Amino acid sequence: MSQGYRLHASLLYQLTLTSRLQERRLEDGLRRLGLSRMTWCILLAVQVEGLTRPSEIAEFIGTDRTATSRALRQMEAAGWLDRHGGTTDRRTTRVALTEAGKALVDKATPVAEDNAAHFLSKLPAGGAEALAELLAALREGEPRNLLRF
Repeated sequence: MSQGYRLHASLLYQLTLTSRLQERRLEDGLRRLGLSRMTWCILLAVQVEGLTRPSEIAEFIGTDRTATSRALRQMEAAGWLDRHGGTTDRRTTRVALTEAGKALVDKATPVAEDNAAHFLSKLPAGGAEALAELLAALREGEPRNLLRF
């Protein structure tokens, strides 16, 4: 009788499991600040990357525009960002963080850094760089738009 597919021996299952572990740890920390992974990524897209258009933000995060727009509305209602029409084309929406949104970036950054340090400190010297290269190779040629983020 064939051993068949061994779930726990599967490298990609191990990758999924590791991804979920780090996601859960990050989400727990962000939740204490009232953030989700999506809202955290949007804050970073605007504050750190300087992105202002919802379509740019969605592409940067790797999710669809509808989910991004929904999150932007929630964030605007929470007072973390402002949305306004473009200066030359009023149909264009621009996004900017409020002072409260900027303060959240400052509060959440140590949470994300701690999460990264927690996991990456388990790797040997040079391991983080090697892992980054291997993960990039696995993503090569794959669609980037994640409908479930």
